[in-house]
Amino acid sequence: MMFGMRVRGGLLAALIMFAAPAAATLAAVVLAAPAAAQNVASITVEGNRRVEVETIRSYFKPGPGGRLTQAEIDDGLKALIETGLFQDVRINQAGGRIVVVVVENAVIGRIAFEGNKKVKDEQLSAEIQSKPRGTFSRPMVQSDAQRIAEIYRRSGRYDVRVTPEIIEQPNNRVDLVFTIAEGGKTGVKSIEFIGNVAYSAYRLKDVIKTRESNLLSFLGGADVYDPDRVEADRDLIRRFYLKHGFADVQVVAALTEYDPERKGFLVTFKIDEGQQYRVASVDFQTSIGTLDTASMRGFSRVSVGSLYNAEALEKSVEEMQIEASRRGYAFAIVRPRGDRNFEQHTVSIVFSIDEGPRTYIERINIRGNTRTRDYVIRREFDLSEGDAYNRALVDRAERRLKNLDFFKSVKIATEPGSSTDRVILIVDLEEKSTGDFSVSGGYSTTDGALAEVSISERNFLGRGLFAKASVTYGQYARGYSLSFVDPYLLDYRVALGLDLFQRQQLANSYIAYGTKTLGFSPRLGFSLREDLSLQLRYSIYQQQIQLPSNLANCNNNPNNGLLAFNPSPAYANLNGLPNGGTTTVGGQTATDTSGTGLWCYSDGEASLPVRKELQSGQTLTSSVGYSLNYNTLDNNKNPTDGLLIDWKQDFAGLGGDVKYVKSAIDAKYYTPLVADVVGLIHLQGGMLNQFGGSELRMLDHFQMGPNLVRGFAPNGIGPRDINPFGTGDALGGTKYWGASMELQMPFWFLPKEVGLKGSVYADAGGLFDYKGPTSWAQTGEVNVAGCRPARTNSPTDAGTCLGLQYDSGNVVRTSVGVGLIWASPFGPLRFDYAVPLTKGQFDRVQQFKFGGGTSF
Repeated sequence: MMFGMRVRGGLLAALIMFAAPAAATLAAVVLAAPAAAQNVASITVEGNRRVEVETIRSYFKPGPGGRLTQAEIDDGLKALIETGLFQDVRINQAGGRIVVVVVENAVIGRIAFEGNKKVKDEQLSAEIQSKPRGTFSRPMVQSDAQRIAEIYRRSGRYDVRVTPEIIEQPNNRVDLVFTIAEGGKTGVKSIEFIGNVAYSAYRLKDVIKTRESNLLSFLGGADVYDPDRVEADRDLIRRFYLKHGFADVQVVAALTEYDPERKGFLVTFKIDEGQQYRVASVDFQTSIGTLDTASMRGFSRVSVGSLYNAEALEKSVEEMQIEASRRGYAFAIVRPRGDRNFEQHTVSIVFSIDEGPRTYIERINIRGNTRTRDYVIRREFDLSEGDAYNRALVDRAERRLKNLDFFKSVKIATEPGSSTDRVILIVDLEEKSTGDFSVSGGYSTTDGALAEVSISERNFLGRGLFAKASVTYGQYARGYSLSFVDPYLLDYRVALGLDLFQRQQLANSYIAYGTKTLGFSPRLGFSLREDLSLQLRYSIYQQQIQLPSNLANCNNNPNNGLLAFNPSPAYANLNGLPNGGTTTVGGQTATDTSGTGLWCYSDGEASLPVRKELQSGQTLTSSVGYSLNYNTLDNNKNPTDGLLIDWKQDFAGLGGDVKYVKSAIDAKYYTPLVADVVGLIHLQGGMLNQFGGSELRMLDHFQMGPNLVRGFAPNGIGPRDINPFGTGDALGGTKYWGASMELQMPFWFLPKEVGLKGSVYADAGGLFDYKGPTSWAQTGEVNVAGCRPARTNSPTDAGTCLGLQYDSGNVVRTSVGVGLIWASPFGPLRFDYAVPLTKGQFDRVQQFKFGGGTSF
C-alpha cells in the first residue's frame, strides 16, 4: 500500500513538474500572439474598392500602449458595421495578422418614384434618407418606404402600398425605384356620440372639426381620417360642455374603427355629461394684506345665477392676474376654486389671490421660425427677459400667436434656468403657408354675376404685415383695390391700414344711373378688450355720376323718336293750371300745364337730383369717422350664441364739397333655443344730418331694400321720384330703422355635412325724410319754385328746370318669409322668399332673393 502510493505520488509530482513549464509557455504564446501583431499599422484590408484602407483602419483605436486588445478589435468591427458603407464585415486573425474583409454596399445612381399622382416627386425626395450618389442600404430603403406610406396616411390614404425595387447596374451601382399604389382617400363614414343628452349629435357635430364624407367632400379635407384631429375634437367637446355649465363632463374615449365594407372609419365619442351647474356665489380671498379684493370684482366675468362657464372663469383669472401685476404684485397668482352642491346643482366660486414664488424669465428661446422674424413673435408677449414670470401673460401670448394664423402649431413650455428662481421659455413653432391666390365668383339678384381675382399675403416679408391686391369685374360692378395693414404701428399694439380703391357701379334695373368712385382711406385699429375694438379712419374719395345722354338731354321735341309715353288726357291739366304747351302724338293731344317743363320727361328723363349731380361733375368727399365693435359671438361664420354690435359715425366736411354727419348702429343677438333651433334678433338704425348750410346730396342718403326689409327690391323702399314720365329713381332717406326676428333650424332628416338649414322670419322697417335737392335753377329768370318757367306756349321751350315730384315714403314696411341657408363648399349661399305685408304706394317688390360666392 505504501509503495503504490509512493509511485502514484511520484508520477503526479513528475506530471506537475512537466506541465507547469508547458502551461506557462502556452499562456505566453496565447497572450503574446495577438499582442505581437495587433497594432493598427499591421491591419490588412481586403475587398474594398471605394473606401480607403486608412479610413477603415481609423475605426480601430488602440489604447495607450499602441496595441489593440480584443475588446478594441470588437469595437472597431461594430463601428464599421454601423457606418452603413458595407454589406458585410469580417475580421480574420491568423499568423499574427489582422485581416479585415469587407463587402461594400452599392452606390445609388438614380432614385425614381412611379405611381405617385397626389404627392410630387420633390416632396417625396425631401422626406426619404436615401439619396443619389449615396450608399445603398436595405434597412434604410425599408425605412424610406414606410416614411412614404406615412406621408400618404397623413393625407387620408390608408390603403397605400409602397414597393421598393432595386435595379443592378455595372460598377457596383444600383437604381432605386419606389413603386406606389396610392389607393383612395380613407374618409370618416360616420360620427356617433354616446351618452349625450343635453345636446344632440347634430349640435355636437358643429363643435368638432372632423366631418363625415359626402358627395362634396372632394372640395375639402375635413372628412379625411386624422387621429390627431379626432383627439383634438375630444378637447373641443369637453370645452363646449364646460362652457355651458357641465362642470363634471368627461369625454371618456374617442373610438375609431376601420370598416372594410364601407372602406372608411367609424368614429364614436363616449361622453359622460354629468349635471349642469349654475353659479351660487362669487367670493374673493387673498393672503396679500395690501391688495383690495373688492376692486377685483370688476374683472370677474362670472355672475351669480348664470350657468357655470369654464371659459369665462379662465378669462376672469387671466384678467385678475394681469391687473394684480399692473398694481405691483408681479408674482400674484389667482387660483379659482369651485365648491359643488350636488343636490341643488350649483357651484360656489372662490378666487384665491396669493403671493406666488419669485420666478423670473431668464430667456425666451424661439424655435421653428424659418421665415417669420423673431421680433414678430416676441411682440405678442407682454413680458420679456428679466420680467417676473406670469403664467397668465404666457397663455395670452400663446393664444395671440395662434390667432396670427402664421403657424400650424404653437407650443410654449418652460425649462429650468441657471438658478432655482429662473425659467427659460421655449416657443416651438411650425410655420405654414400664408399667401393666398384666389379666384372668386358669385351671383346675386342685386349685383348680377361677379368675379374677383385677388392675391394676398398675411405675413408679408416675414414681418407680420398684410398686403392684398384685387380686381373685380362683374355685370354691374367693377373696380380694383389695394390694401396694406401693419398690425404694430411703431411697435405699439395699434394697427395701421391703408386702402386705395376704385369702384364703378353700372346702371341696372334698380337704378337708372351709374357711379364711379376713386378714393383713399387710412385707418387705425385698437383692441380695447378681446371683445371690444375701436377703429379710427379718414376717407377721401372722388365720386361722379354716369348717366346715358338720353336720360339727361331734356329733349322737348315732340317728333323725337325716343318719346317714351303716349300722351293722353290723364296727364293733361296735371296741376289744374291754364293750358300751356300742347302737342299731338299718335292722334292724341296732351297739354303741359304744370309750369315746370313736364315735357323734359317725355323721353324718360332721369330724376332732378341725379341730373343736378351730373351737372355738378366730380364731387370730393373728405370725412373722418370711427367704429366701435362689440363681439361675443361663439362663431363668427356660423354663430349660435352671443351679441354683435357695430356703431359707426362719419363726419364729412374736413375740406371737400359736402358736409354731413352720418351715424348708424347694427346689433345682432343670437341665442340657442330648443332642439338645435337658434333665435336671432336683428336691430338697426341710422341718421344723416347736414351742417354748415351745405345741401345734402342724394348720393349721401341711405338707400334701403332687402338689407332692411326682405321682400323688397334693392333701392325699393323710401322716398321716390313719382313723375309719371321719369325713371322713378329712389331718392333715399336721412333716417331709417329696422327690426327682424328670425328662427334658424337644421333639416334633421339631412346629414349634417350637407350644411343646409332653414329659417323663418318677420321684418319691419322704414326709410324716410328725404332732404336732398327738390329744385334746380340753371340760368335766366327764377320763379318761386326755383325754376325758370316756359317763355312761350311751345313745348320746345318748356323751361330749364323741373321741380321734383316725389313720394315721402313715410310708411312702415313689413314682411314675412322663409330662407334656405347653405354652408356649401362653394361658399356661403342664401336663398330668401319673402312676402310684403305692408308697403308704400310706389315701393318696388322683389319676393325672391339669392346671393353667394366662392373662392377656389
